[in-house]
Amino acid sequence: MRAVVCDAVGSDLRLVDDHPEPVAAGGATLTVTACGVCHSDLHVVDGDFPSPLPMVLGHEVTGVHDRLGPVMLYAPWGCRSCPQCADGLEQICPDATEAGLFADGGYAERMAVPDEAYLSPLDGLDPFVAAPLACGGLTAYRAVDHGLATLRDRAAGRGEAPRAMVIGAGGLGQYAIRYLRALTDAEVVAVDLDPAKQATALEIGAHAACGPDDDPGTADVVLDFIGADATLGLAATTVRRRGVVAIVGLFGGRIPFGLGAVPHEARFLSSFWGSRVQMDELLDLARREPAILQDVEVLGLADAQTAHQRLRAGDVRGRLVLDPNR
Repeated sequence: MRAVVCDAVGSDLRLVDDHPEPVAAGGATLTVTACGVCHSDLHVVDGDFPSPLPMVLGHEVTGVHDRLGPVMLYAPWGCRSCPQCADGLEQICPDATEAGLFADGGYAERMAVPDEAYLSPLDGLDPFVAAPLACGGLTAYRAVDHGLATLRDRAAGRGEAPRAMVIGAGGLGQYAIRYLRALTDAEVVAVDLDPAKQATALEIGAHAACGPDDDPGTADVVLDFIGADATLGLAATTVRRRGVVAIVGLFGGRIPFGLGAVPHEARFLSSFWGSRVQMDELLDLARREPAILQDVEVLGLADAQTAHQRLRAGDVRGRLVLDPNR
């Protein structure tokens, strides 16, 4: 079968016409329809993860299953015996295996899945537009979900109106803006260095957008999709008392934390991917509110390396998706 392989850290992707067929030992084989190109794929190429190379990348996968029909893949596969898995949080299982990051993924015509339980019916959603929901969309959904109760409580109470801040208005931040507008009555402000991304944030529903050196005001919920020292510092100085800061970005930033170092009773937490249940919730939301979906540009498998180069350069509006049949 045709597949795109990352051979080694730092190497260009290689298109293979005769890659071995996947072996679904006790699981299922998925015929891939579409696979999103995600920044996590770049982290594999850069050696940021201890991925077993060579490997087929790709974890934002939609496809066709013999029994279930058109489906989306839930890519984090847990051990199913730890407390996290017992709580339905396989994405933070200490022994999880993620498709496309630690096992062959969806940059291919077919892939193996350990259990049908990791497949959700698309039920009418376009498989190319939906594919990026499997990681980018789901990661932003979980981050937003951490703050929903706070925003709703603020809306029902007295004092300042609910307000949410999205730091980093790239692909994940744009999903978050859409979700916040669909699920809350909060005022949404986007913060980004790039004026073009500020403009996009306004186009998709943010009430305000500014650069990090401007004054964005305060917020009950701050979602940091960058995670650098500067953005964490901005979050710590803008979150309101009893607010929530969720850090998603991988830039490795740190801030001082302690009584008096941050607003009283503000909660700071990391947010990683999303749960299996949340993926079903997100697909339901996409059916009810198609405005949450981002535009996609579809490329063939032979264009995978070009897709990576464009993603690195920021030459993307919306999301890039690979079609194994092109």
